[in-house]
Amino acid sequence: MSDEVFTVDGPRDAPTALVLDSPHSGRRMPADFGAACSAEALRDGEDCFIDELYAGAAASGVPLLAAQFPRTYIDPNRHAADIDPELLAEPWPGPQVPSGKAALGKALIWRTLDDGRPIYARRLPVAEVQQRIERYHRPYHRALVALLDAAHARHGVVYHLNCHSMNPVAGVMGEGGAGAARADIVLGDRDGTTCSPAFTAFVREVLEGFGLQVKVNDPYKGVELVRAYSDPAAGRHSLQLEINKRLYMDPQRLQPHAGFALLQARLRTLVQRLAARYTPPVRHA
Repeated sequence: MSDEVFTVDGPRDAPTALVLDSPHSGRRMPADFGAACSAEALRDGEDCFIDELYAGAAASGVPLLAAQFPRTYIDPNRHAADIDPELLAEPWPGPQVPSGKAALGKALIWRTLDDGRPIYARRLPVAEVQQRIERYHRPYHRALVALLDAAHARHGVVYHLNCHSMNPVAGVMGEGGAGAARADIVLGDRDGTTCSPAFTAFVREVLEGFGLQVKVNDPYKGVELVRAYSDPAAGRHSLQLEINKRLYMDPQRLQPHAGFALLQARLRTLVQRLAARYTPPVRHA
């Protein structure tokens, strides 16, 4: 698979039961984007540098899947049928699975930026949306499933950390309402349905041990990537982890600041502790 779609840093043969993915840190703008915004404006939807913050995971035997395309082009953290009818030039020909994100302009393909600016000065043909699904969305999901299945097959359990960042304050089209300040960290387990309560609690305990303010399911509960592939009763646990951008970067300049190295070290410690705590003895060599 071309690294224009995704990369996998670290082992794919599941030495630990932990898998990380960063679906929104990509910034390679496809030539057929056709947006009315500048490339810099389109980075408003980017989880800037999240892949770099977790880059030390591979040293602990933990794979990190990272999308290379921008989420504003197509969002892998949405169901492939989470269609926004207001964005289309014609009716969608198949079933739809709405998440409610279309109301914020942030369904499968974003219609607006966080501040409400429209991304396109046009409506998209169905064929263009379908091509984005086939070339970007489906390959990313297949890659994540392969990593999760490999860990589960080897260990009988898999713990999936879905890695994101969030703006310090909600915009006009942001979760929680315009002007809402975000905590340092927000964990999302869809109200306790996507992973064991103990997993959420342990991640919270480690992060609060660093002096960070942690909230759970407020305002982010987790979306498609933790919903689709989690089944705690079958040993498949998924947890979304949102990091406030102010901890590590200047959101206006889109540059890391002095806090980056400290946060990176803390996340390395988190990954190491999770891999050690949640990897059982190998069932299948």
